[in-house]
Amino acid sequence: MANVQNIERTNLQAFMRGLFMGAGSINNPEKKYHLECKTRDVNGVKSIVDTMKLNDIILKQRENVLYIKEGEEISKFLAFIEAVKSVMKFEEIRVERQMNNKVNRLVNCETANLNKVLNASVEQVNAIKKLKENGKFEKMEDGLKEIANLRLENPDMPLVELGKKLSTPIGKSGVNYRLKKIQKLAEE
Repeated sequence: MANVQNIERTNLQAFMRGLFMGAGSINNPEKKYHLECKTRDVNGVKSIVDTMKLNDIILKQRENVLYIKEGEEISKFLAFIEAVKSVMKFEEIRVERQMNNKVNRLVNCETANLNKVLNASVEQVNAIKKLKENGKFEKMEDGLKEIANLRLENPDMPLVELGKKLSTPIGKSGVNYRLKKIQKLAEE
């Protein structure tokens, strides 16, 4: 293998294109990002890695195998070897995959938040019922009774909305404080 660092850019592009076409592969980007090329010359691999780094493409090596596992680097490599249609298709899949991942993360986050809110609401309602059963409810101050009754009437309502429904409206933190106080009274 010739000393790759001495090859000019157009020849390097042709060399890398030939290497990829002859001994390279790329996984289906819908599943995972992985591109690799095998060479017979273990000593030449380091030279290729260094030269491609000068062209802003990060290749990794494992013995006589060059590989890339990052989507952006694979796209840059394909563009470097002038595989224009492949770059376009790869980027289309990559963008779709990123959007799907983002949507999944948002849905998971929203689901977790809803579960958290519902669990807290169930705990609050149970605490209020417990206080009513053991006679402590009537002994509570009026502000706590009012928020407790609102919570019983509106178990799914967000704290901000509960706070707006009070005779003297308060914010989310004030509602949260009162409901925590009710839960603490129920535990005693």
